[in-house]
Amino acid sequence: MVKLGLSSFRRILLSRLLLLSVPVLLAGVYVTYTKARSLLLDSARQNLTESAVLHAQSIQESIAALKANLVSASEAVALKSESPTAYQKFVEQLAQLLPHQIDCVQLMELQSKAIAASTCANQLLTNRPTFVSSVQQSQSFANRSQVEVTILLPKHPSRNPSTTLTSQLYPPKSTSKLKLVLSAPVYNRSGQLQFALIIQSALLQTPASQRQILSSYPVVINQEGQVLTHHYQEPVAQKITDKINREEEQEGLKRVFGKAIAQEQDVAEPSYWIKNNVELTAGYTSIPSPITAELGQKWVILAVTPVDIALAGLKEIQHVLLIFTCGLIGATLLATMYVARELARPLEQLRDYALNQSQFLPYDRIPQNFKIREVNQLSEAFGGMIERMKHWAEELEATWKEAQTANKFKNEFLANTSHELRTPLNAIIGCLRLIRDGFCDNREEEIDFLQRADHAAMHLLEIINDVLDMAKIEAGKLSVKIEPIYLWELLDEVINLQTIPIQQKGLEFHTSDLHQGIIVPADPAKLKQVLINVVGMEDLTGSYQLPFTLGIGGLVLSALIVLATRPPANQRRPGIGP
Repeated sequence: MVKLGLSSFRRILLSRLLLLSVPVLLAGVYVTYTKARSLLLDSARQNLTESAVLHAQSIQESIAALKANLVSASEAVALKSESPTAYQKFVEQLAQLLPHQIDCVQLMELQSKAIAASTCANQLLTNRPTFVSSVQQSQSFANRSQVEVTILLPKHPSRNPSTTLTSQLYPPKSTSKLKLVLSAPVYNRSGQLQFALIIQSALLQTPASQRQILSSYPVVINQEGQVLTHHYQEPVAQKITDKINREEEQEGLKRVFGKAIAQEQDVAEPSYWIKNNVELTAGYTSIPSPITAELGQKWVILAVTPVDIALAGLKEIQHVLLIFTCGLIGATLLATMYVARELARPLEQLRDYALNQSQFLPYDRIPQNFKIREVNQLSEAFGGMIERMKHWAEELEATWKEAQTANKFKNEFLANTSHELRTPLNAIIGCLRLIRDGFCDNREEEIDFLQRADHAAMHLLEIINDVLDMAKIEAGKLSVKIEPIYLWELLDEVINLQTIPIQQKGLEFHTSDLHQGIIVPADPAKLKQVLINVVGMEDLTGSYQLPFTLGIGGLVLSALIVLATRPPANQRRPGIGP
């Protein structure tokens, strides 16, 4: 009977395989996803580092070109004339001829600080260039070393409530330009310093070679930690400055800033948090500060991008991994079901064979030839056990039949023993009653009957001894004592034992001459018992006439029992008593 709460081997095997394989599969997918994310971040940081290097090169090259153009323009003939109209026309032409990074051009008279010509309305770009006190007041031409560079920090834009995170991260291009003011001395015809030619430039235009690299925006920070340009100047610049100045908030950004100043490249650089919980990652480099007042210092150029953009390709990987994971789980389930079936089916076949063994035909064989060696060994052992059980069953059945036969023989033996016990008892009872009832004519006849009773009693004792020796008979240790005996004396004893019972039944017993001395080798008790059974067969067979012939050594003994009168029905059955 199947107990409640038990599960099948196939179900247990299936569940264990799934519990083992599915977590391993999910762990593998997670490791793959983590590795893909790490590789994408590493690739993004390498690209950002390249972007930062390109931005730095762009700044240096643009400033060098602007210095060269500015020095060349300061030597123009128009600036050596005394015509304000020529000044204005030259400034306007210069603004058109210079690269598009130029916002405006201005010519300022140094002594009066008045605007001689300008494309920047009436606002002075600088109060007084520092080269006024450092350069020679009389000189024919200016050189690049005399060009002064200053930074023009833009005014903080007002907060717009409708500004979205996307517009903060990707503002218009003009808000992320690095505004510089370059001033070069201009000498008149007499070689005296008279004017300052000033241009305002907006650098950090995206180079053509950078347009295929990861989208990012530049951040320029001077060595003092001041943000010089950023796409959303007020909130983000202040946050970065605070992170650099306050060590307890963000050691990572300060460490990267120090590495950039020391020109130590580390691809695995920084991710940090800004407002609205947007995570950023950046590549960095450093350049010598182009600002005249910051000689010996450095600028840190960061190429910054949100991590979500750096990991834009991860969404496709996630989609592929999701499909791949679902497919692998389905394939794992099918493979697990197949493996569980292949492993459990042999045991199920052996179970079915064992449960249906009573219905199998004798020639049905136990399932064999499995693919698993241990199951084949189990099948062979199981088959051998069944064969042994069949052999034992056959032996048990044979033993049972033998027991039945032995029981039958025992019953027959008990019946024979009852008859054998009854015969001497009847002889004893008959002799004693004849003496008691006074049928004896003389003392000799009484002694003769008593002698017969004594012989019957001794024979009864022998029978009882034989019954007590049943254990010897069952053990096969019954001994037969062979000795020479007089056959006729033995027959005479048998006849004497049977005479009275035969006469009581109304029978007559006739024998031939029994006084011949025949000696035969036999066990007296066993032979006497056989003869008594033969003579007393009438009681068992119900015959009224029993002829028999006994051949011993060529001699024939003939006896005939003749019915004198028909006995009553109750005397034709075996039993003790008349």
